[in-house]
Amino acid sequence: MTAHPAERPWPVVLLTALGAWLATLPLAGVVGLLLGDLLVSGIGPYLVGPLLLVGAGVVLRAQGVGPFVEQLAVPMLLLGGVTLGFGLYRDMAVPSASLVLAAVALGVAALIRGAWLQALLGACAVGLLLAGVGTHGSRHWGIWLATQAAVLLWTVLSVWTADRHGTRTLDAIGTGWILATLVASAAGSGMTFLVGAVVDAQGDLGSGGFTAVNGWWSWQSGASVALAAAASALLWLRRPAMKRPWWAGAMAVGLVLAGFMPWLGAVWWVVAWCVTARQPKHKRAVAAGLAAVWIVGALYYALDWPLTTKAAVLAGTGAGLGLLAWWGLHASRAAPIAAAAPGASSPDRARLGILLSAVAVLVTANGAIWQKEDLIAHGRPVFIELAPVDPRALMQGDYMALNYRLGDTLRGQLDGADRLSPPQVLARVDARGVAQLERLLDTPPGAALPADTLRIALAPKGGRWVVVTDAWFFREGDGQRWQAARYGEFRVQPDGRALLVGLVDAALQPIRPAALNPAASAPQPPAASPAPVPPASGG
Repeated sequence: MTAHPAERPWPVVLLTALGAWLATLPLAGVVGLLLGDLLVSGIGPYLVGPLLLVGAGVVLRAQGVGPFVEQLAVPMLLLGGVTLGFGLYRDMAVPSASLVLAAVALGVAALIRGAWLQALLGACAVGLLLAGVGTHGSRHWGIWLATQAAVLLWTVLSVWTADRHGTRTLDAIGTGWILATLVASAAGSGMTFLVGAVVDAQGDLGSGGFTAVNGWWSWQSGASVALAAAASALLWLRRPAMKRPWWAGAMAVGLVLAGFMPWLGAVWWVVAWCVTARQPKHKRAVAAGLAAVWIVGALYYALDWPLTTKAAVLAGTGAGLGLLAWWGLHASRAAPIAAAAPGASSPDRARLGILLSAVAVLVTANGAIWQKEDLIAHGRPVFIELAPVDPRALMQGDYMALNYRLGDTLRGQLDGADRLSPPQVLARVDARGVAQLERLLDTPPGAALPADTLRIALAPKGGRWVVVTDAWFFREGDGQRWQAARYGEFRVQPDGRALLVGLVDAALQPIRPAALNPAASAPQPPAASPAPVPPASGG
């Protein structure tokens, strides 16, 4: 008698799955040799792909199937999807093929058993929906539209299954669907505040990822505000505890943020729907809340808004929410709610939590600032020659794309460098302070170097290694001034940590923003050691 899947210990399931996948490899090879060109030519993919999908679906739906056979059907399911996808993408446009595969994934998910596999197929369907709808128009517009459509479809599915029994399959598919949608929404908003600096992995999620483009204060922002307003109304009507003036104020703050962040409204709606459902989905609400926090933090990298505007929005939001929290705690102490939930946190504990959160934020932010200030004050000033640069990029605002002169030896070494650990290079410094990047260092961090050399750590940006950063941002209309840049001015610590503090011209004279130097056209006296100049605007 076969044990029920819920009764199988997870180590047994894991080992069985591993054995099944290993057994699938030679089996797939044999099938490929037997079928030959049928898999990739003519109508072969449309015959073999659906046949594998149906066979795997029958096995995964059957009762009493042994664990090995059940796990063997999973790679068969994957192979069938890949084969069918090959034919579709070969013969159809990418959007059409993606939408057809999304429908197939949902159909297979409805056919089989197993909540985890149904959720995975639901997530795959969202990815295919993004590939289909997201290719229309610009990249930003298409991805945004696809996530809004995914949230709308998930809401319709939730309404349809709310009063029905035996809908565990649809609920599992919906779980994967909405989690993938939340991930896509967070990724679409761009890299969130401080995460890029901590993990040093902005890449396409940095300032140029899926962030909003100029002119998005249009109907996209209006749609975000409308969804946030609908979410607020839902919370107000279905949660009596939120019928308080301070909660109304918090919702008003959320509406303001939704106007600045076109991705936020739909995520807020997911939060409200999950916590007000007849059977609340707390885990999904937490996931949506995390996505909302990510999106709010991504405003820091939204280059279509001036730095002063972003600072005012975030600071004003924080101050407003702090005052509303204080108001709510004070009112709760003065007139405690009679029907308070058992085990609810006391006002003192809630106040302590707010205080600890504020201290943690201040320590994190000020710690990063202190490290940069210490590096500027005590780091060794050096200059690194720049390669040809692009003084402006319309999609990311006014900025200078930086590239650095590398020796042939170093360039060849970096092509084969380990991508998991940032390398350090040996730089030879001349009498003027100009550093030539020569080769990778293979000595330990504390090893002594010759007097005229130093170590500099590289950072990964956009699939290549750069010194600290690959961009220098400045105020709009100031591009002509920065075209004279020939060297980047850095501060370098003995351990290789470096910070870009300014750009200088061919004579090593600092280039200053117009606002800091109105008489820029006047000749500047020579300086023995050019002073560091902070960036005019941040990304």
